[in-house]
Amino acid sequence: MGRFMDKYLGTRYPEEGVTPRHIQEVRAALLALNGTDVPFVLRHGVGKEGDLVAECRVPGLRVRLWTRMRLDAAKREVRALDEQWEGSFAEHTRGQRSSGPANAVYWVYEKQKGSDGRERRVQTVRFETSQIKNPLRQTVLDAGWTWRGVLFRL
Repeated sequence: MGRFMDKYLGTRYPEEGVTPRHIQEVRAALLALNGTDVPFVLRHGVGKEGDLVAECRVPGLRVRLWTRMRLDAAKREVRALDEQWEGSFAEHTRGQRSSGPANAVYWVYEKQKGSDGRERRVQTVRFETSQIKNPLRQTVLDAGWTWRGVLFRL
């Protein structure tokens, strides 16, 4: 059951022979992702949010994504919880918030007229949640730590 849950939750282990770094080095490496070409902002967590939070608002979509992380120096692992909020376009309903593995692709299409005068559906926005998770996970694995996905709480 453990391997199935590891696969479902996206748990990854570092390659053999990688020397685990100190917790401060891992935290600094993750925070160094800010300012590079990533679609999220990484900040320190507040209260029960965890140690670090990667937050992303997707332009053109009513979607907000968070990856909350807790750094565990004793186990040399980063526990990561994905949360997403998807807004509703109807004014009288609220959006939906959920947590768990965020492995999704979001698309927005518009109708546009082609050169022949026919209407076509044209993709205007495409966003994959892996654009958030992959840089974070790779930074943790490069530091010799385990990336452990969790389902409900850090």
